[in-house]
Amino acid sequence: MDTESIIFTIGPLAITRPVATTWAVMLGLTVLCALATRRLKLDPGPFQTLLEGIVGTIHDAIDDTLPDYGVRLLPFIGTLWIFIALANLVGVLPGASSPTGDLSTTAALAILVFLSVHWFGIRSEGLRAYLAHYVQPSPIMLPFHIISEISRTVALAVRLFGNVMSLETAAILVLLVAGFLVPVPVLALHIVEALVQAYIFGMLALVYISGGIQSQQTRSSRIKAGVSS
Repeated sequence: MDTESIIFTIGPLAITRPVATTWAVMLGLTVLCALATRRLKLDPGPFQTLLEGIVGTIHDAIDDTLPDYGVRLLPFIGTLWIFIALANLVGVLPGASSPTGDLSTTAALAILVFLSVHWFGIRSEGLRAYLAHYVQPSPIMLPFHIISEISRTVALAVRLFGNVMSLETAAILVLLVAGFLVPVPVLALHIVEALVQAYIFGMLALVYISGGIQSQQTRSSRIKAGVSS
């Protein structure tokens, strides 16, 4: 652990800058959501219209990928998208760095996605039916399924970490070489790339969850077709 990034300690637990920034983003989102939902109206104003537009867009994106699961997946996928977008955008602030530029943060997010895939898969068809697909079409496929689950989780964490870190490094290098003559294009690039990386991470999480749910539905439909025939 880089001792320079440690802000303070709580007993044996060291609180680093990425952790503190992550807590700040979480606190900001919590306060914003509490304030935004206090006085909802049937005749919404501009701010409520914006919020409803964001929620509706996320719901439609989920529903397009996995029909009829928009409401069920909205809290997780929506929170994931918004949190990562804000965490990425923190790097735009002077003197701040994105917590997603730290591998520990992206690893934690990837583990959440890993657990959510199994959670929604088990809720969809039950524990026994979900675990059964790991030995389909043959039990010899079990280690390959396990390796696939682990490798894509690692890839998800490393991908976001690498992209955000390289983006911040590139921005710093450009500013060092060109000075502050090109701050606006660099800032615009950072904002766009931060939003794109959040979108890609959320879509990959949605695709993984969709695969876990649909694999069970496909298997169930095949069994029902075989029974009926």
